[in-house]
Amino acid sequence: MRISIRGVSYYVEVVGEGEPLLLLHGFTGSVQTWKPFISDWKQRTLVMVDIIGHGKTDFPDEVERYEIESVAADLHELLDQLHIDNAHVLGYSMGGRLALTFAIRYPHRVKTLILESSSPGLKTEEERMARIRSDEALAAEIEQHGVAAFIEKWEQLPLFVTQKRLPREIQEQIRRERLGHSAKGLANSLRGMGTGKQPSWWEQLNSLPIPTLLLCGEWDEKFCQIALEMNGRLPNAQLAKISCAGHAIHVEQPKIFAKIVNEFIEKGGERNGN
Repeated sequence: MRISIRGVSYYVEVVGEGEPLLLLHGFTGSVQTWKPFISDWKQRTLVMVDIIGHGKTDFPDEVERYEIESVAADLHELLDQLHIDNAHVLGYSMGGRLALTFAIRYPHRVKTLILESSSPGLKTEEERMARIRSDEALAAEIEQHGVAAFIEKWEQLPLFVTQKRLPREIQEQIRRERLGHSAKGLANSLRGMGTGKQPSWWEQLNSLPIPTLLLCGEWDEKFCQIALEMNGRLPNAQLAKISCAGHAIHVEQPKIFAKIVNEFIEKGGERNGN
């Protein structure tokens, strides 16, 4: 379905019955990211969203419209329009940064928070400015050379090297999802919602009481270190390091991913000793 939110037409799919689970994909992802889990999570109402600039959702010219707090406000309005008071929220990578932003801004709308391979942003102004410059260069490259050339380069990043272990069919499926975007949408997403552009939430973590599950893949050392530090600051969190997985746990270990998400939600995020 399409839902208009503050002048942007969002593409949203809602399936299932039960407690709502809002699903937020990563950069170059879409609602397709979550389709393999519909049967695993059939006891929930899955709210799958194409984040602004991605998939079938609009990709406006105004970079300000992509800013992470603006998009979090869109999610708040989305839940209102769907008559959902609060939801479990799961975000992967960029979607995890958005999920955390949503939880910090609207904690009363979040039952539990699940962050897969994500971060609260960068700690210092120097790091943020360097990342903004890097993302702007990448955005310009996407606009100049097109999505296909960008995806070819993107797939070679060390962050995604472990995905080359996946069956060819799965790799092709991921590539098709990545290619299904506009150059403007991806470029403006980098400019507006990049890690350097968003606020740093590190200092806010200790005041976020929401039950939180932090997921990282054992081969993704950078994000496991970030998750470990987040776990030390969040007052109600648990960390799960998934064996034989890199950054994209949901595609590298889908059955384990589906099971651990289910168990965490079913227990309402209660501590289980992990």
